[in-house]
Formats: sequence, C-alpha cells, structure tokens
Amino acid sequence: MTRVVITLISLAAICPAADPLAEFAHGVLAESRGDQAGACGYYESAAAADPDALHLAARVAARRLASGDLEGAATLLRTFAEKHPDRLDAQLHYADFLRESSPNDNLADQLAGDTLRRALAKSPGNPAIASRLFRTLENRHFRDQSLALFRQCAAEAEHSPENALAAADMARVLFDAKDPVGRAALDQIFDSSLARHADSPTLAREASEYFRNTNRPERAISALEAHARANPSSLDLRTRLGILQLAANRPDDGERTLREILAIDPQRALVHQTLAKLYRKQGKPEAARIHAAELLKIRGGDPSEYLTLADEWLTAGDARSARLLLEKGAFRYPDSATLAAKLAIATRLDPDTRKLAPRLFREAESLATAGDAEAVRTPEFLASSAEAFIESSEAKTAEQRLRDAIKAYPPEAKKDTAAALRRLAGLWETEKRNTAATQALRQRADALDPPAP
Repeated sequence: MTRVVITLISLAAICPAADPLAEFAHGVLAESRGDQAGACGYYESAAAADPDALHLAARVAARRLASGDLEGAATLLRTFAEKHPDRLDAQLHYADFLRESSPNDNLADQLAGDTLRRALAKSPGNPAIASRLFRTLENRHFRDQSLALFRQCAAEAEHSPENALAAADMARVLFDAKDPVGRAALDQIFDSSLARHADSPTLAREASEYFRNTNRPERAISALEAHARANPSSLDLRTRLGILQLAANRPDDGERTLREILAIDPQRALVHQTLAKLYRKQGKPEAARIHAAELLKIRGGDPSEYLTLADEWLTAGDARSARLLLEKGAFRYPDSATLAAKLAIATRLDPDTRKLAPRLFREAESLATAGDAEAVRTPEFLASSAEAFIESSEAKTAEQRLRDAIKAYPPEAKKDTAAALRRLAGLWETEKRNTAATQALRQRADALDPPAP
C-alpha cells in the first residue's frame, strides 16, 4: 500500500496538473498511519482541486461522517448532486448516503425520495433508480405510491433483464407468497422478460428458482431450456438444467444435457458428481466409477475417498484404473502410508507396472508410523507384497511376509489362510528345504480348506 502511495506522490511531483492526485495520495498515506484528521485535510484539498470528482467528494463525506459530522457530510453530497443534476451516479450516491446514514429519519427518507424522483424523471424506467425509490416509499409506508411504481416497472419488465428483476423484487415485497394476485404478477413478469431476454443468466436463474420454489418444476426446467438455447455457453445454468431434469424424473434428458456439457468442458466437477450418482442409482457401477474418478482428479478428496474408489476398481478387476487413481491420491497425500500401501498392491496387480511393486511396498513400509502402521500389517498387504518379492527373487523377504500374513488373517478367513499356507509350502518346495514343515503346512491348509475331490 505504501509503495503505491509513494509512487502516486512521485508522479504528482513531476506533473503540476496532478495536484488532486498528490493530495489524495497524501491522504491515503496519512490514513494508513492512523492520522485521521490529517487524512481528512488532504482529502478536502484534493476535492477542492478537482470539484467534479465524485470519488473525492465521497471520500471527504465518509471522513466527515466518521468524525461525527453527519450534517457536513450530507451537505457536501447534496451540493455535489445539485451541481451535477445530469449525473446519475451523483444522485444515487447522495440518495444512498441519506438512506444508509439515517435509516429511520423521515426527513432523510423524504430528501432521498425527492432526489430519486428527479433522477427517475430524467431517466424513465431506470431499474436502479426505481428500486431505490421503491424501498424509500415502502420505508415511509406509502403503499399506494409503491404499488403505482411497481405497476410501472412491471409494464417495463420486458425492456431489459434488470427491469424484470427490479419488478420481481418489488412484487415479493408487495404480495404474500401465496397470494394468487402476486403469483400472477410474477408469472407475467418472468414470462414476458424471458420471451425477449432468455439469454440473460441472471434472469434465467431467478425465473427458474421462482418456478421451482412455487412447485412448478416443469416451468423451472422450461426457463433454463430457453436459456440454454439462447446462450449455449452458459454452462453453469445448463448444469442446473440437467440436475432439475433428473430431479423431475427425466433421466434421459438430464443425462443428455450433462454429457453435452462435458463434451464442451470435461473439467466440470459438479457434472461428474451428478452423473456418478445417477449411474449408481441406475445400477451402472462402471460408468459411475469413471465419473467418480474424474471428480477426484478435478477437485481432490480425502484419502478415504481415493481408497474406497480404488477398492471398487480392484474388485472389478481393473487394476490399472485403481493404480492411476491411487497415484494421484498419493501425490496429494505423500505422507499417507495407507494410500501408499494400496498403491503398491494395485501396482503389482497391473501387468504394465508389476516390476515396480517391490520398491513401492518398501516405500509404504517406510512411511508407516504409529498412526497408520496398520496399513502395512493387513493380510492383503502382506500377501501381495510376498508375491511381489517372490517375483523379484527375494525369497527370504517373501517368506517373512507370508508368515506375517498367515498370522494376520482372522479365524473366519480360512480360504485365504489356506492359500497363504500353500504358497509358503510351495516356496519351500521350490528351494527343496523344510520338507517336514512343508508337509505340515499342506496338512494344515487342507484342514482349513479341503481340496476338491
């Protein structure tokens, strides 16, 4: 901040015409140092040097108001507005100041109303002026005048989205939500404006939400469909359209809408999330997994989300997809031994990366701490790592992993325990050692999981 101010002062020093800028810069610097009185003086000087600059007048008024001089601030802005009757920004700023600085003052409301009426006479149909005037009239309980202003704005709703939205806001104040007269008025406002300005995202969203909140989902959908036709690049609202179509039990339409969005922008996280839910509901787990994986790639997730989805891929026999997903999860959470352990398992199951598995198993073990050491003690991890070490000709290491796996399997996992016992027996048979122990292992395995006759 200080550098900017010093730069402004330096520029002003070499350019005599920049005196207001220099005074303003000095004011900002004084204010940043806590010198409020000095700042006010500099702002006053800047405003005097450039009497047509509203931002300077507004800054002086703000400082006067902060020091308790409400009358001085109001007088300054009133004088500025009277001096510039054709400047809408000056009129609106003065009216806003009156309403905000004295919210319960009838005189301030009256002055604001008079200012806004004059501005509206110069700019008929201006929604910014009409909205402010409407709030002032309502604050003074002039309901007849409020209604008259609303009717005028409603008749001009089709002129622009801003006119329609201003009229709709007025209607919500004037009519109860269940009032049929109010509903008819709002229907007319949105229908007439959408017919001419369906390309406006703000208008389309407001109209759709209005119809949705009044329990007319098809009309809410129609508003967004019209918008999508008029403004195909409005992807946020097209996403909203797809979601509403699904909620209205139109799955084919919703799916088509959402897939069209992904064809334009594949990085739409909400679209992937919605499609994943849809496909799970429809009993299409493979399609659901694809979009769930894309969602994690785009927005990330916690380790449990990566692990859950990876387990789905592994159960479905797609080790490659599980590996690719877990690689992203491990990159995002490099200290997670749980993710590293699952990545090692998936890497061994993927034929393209099987040779890399031993290193990953060791890395997972080195990451294991007291907090997640169990990740490398599971029977699945131990048995899978044993296979990886057997394939890399590390028999002694593999033997220890198999021994640990046999101990780790729960009593009910008889088939898995038997498989590990037979694998260890086969390892000893290959090395032609522990003959008696090998026979004992096979007998134990057969007791747990009798071979087929």
